[in-house]
Amino acid sequence: MFQALVLEKSPDFAASVREVDDAFLPEGDVTVDIDYSTLNYKDGLAITNKSPVVRSWPMVAGIDGAGTVAESSAPKWKKGDPVVLNGFGVGETHKGCLAGRARLKGEWLVRRPDAFTARQAMAIGTAGYTAMLCVLALERHGLRPGAGEVLVTGATGGVGSVAIAILNKLGYPVVAATGKASEAEYLKTLGAASIIDRAELAAPGKPLQKERWAAVVDAVGSHTLANACAQTRYGGAVAACGLAQGLDLPASVAPFILRGITLLGIDSVMAPLHLREQAWTRLARDLDPRLLETITTEIGLGDAIAAAQQLMAGQVRGRYVVKTR
Repeated sequence: MFQALVLEKSPDFAASVREVDDAFLPEGDVTVDIDYSTLNYKDGLAITNKSPVVRSWPMVAGIDGAGTVAESSAPKWKKGDPVVLNGFGVGETHKGCLAGRARLKGEWLVRRPDAFTARQAMAIGTAGYTAMLCVLALERHGLRPGAGEVLVTGATGGVGSVAIAILNKLGYPVVAATGKASEAEYLKTLGAASIIDRAELAAPGKPLQKERWAAVVDAVGSHTLANACAQTRYGGAVAACGLAQGLDLPASVAPFILRGITLLGIDSVMAPLHLREQAWTRLARDLDPRLLETITTEIGLGDAIAAAQQLMAGQVRGRYVVKTR
């Protein structure tokens, strides 16, 4: 028996932490003893039922997990292997990792880098792995240190916090956009060179604005993303990976056809294995593990429902790491 955060709809929605056994787990060729999970924005949506994230019931929440292989019939994995899981519909269509045990597909798993403990891997989680995917995409576009300022929106969130730390270590001057003035020292500790009020970006703006950013990591969407594009310098790129302000993009084609900027869509859920492995390899190299303690708050599985409500209310900075057993 083990504890799991179970989401049910029969017919009314309910979220609870309760004991289940292996018979409750779905099909899969690798069973993992989960040591830590985490709370991402998508987990918050699922646990609070604020969006139809879950498409199979009952569901175990948790799109991320880190632990050790307990049983495997997959050729790549054997008992005792340290693994990380991010996305692939886990916690949405396949029972997830906010539990003491999960049954998964071997092709979804990445070997946990030696540089990180299971707890540190979940301090990174999908949010940090997505931040790294953004940086990799900007690099493929040609971004190099010396190009100029890089804007990070949603700066105190999981994606933003890790993106700032990575970009600073790589040598970029990072400008952090946040609505939480009280978190300025936190953002500077992560490596932000300067901070702007998110209100400067959150309202409707002109199609073309003063050129400032060499690149942008945006986790917010809507007017924030539109303004970020309007302020990106000629030939620059914007990596878009989130929708905290909204799904809409009230923008103009002007920055694209007059300044030649590029909008890079970043998907972490179904990203191919080679990109995942590259992202985790680079995280091991380019993210200072000591900063993860600054980003991280650890909670128990029993606290995860209340924490998800705080996350959706915008009351969380950095990352919640959930000890699952």
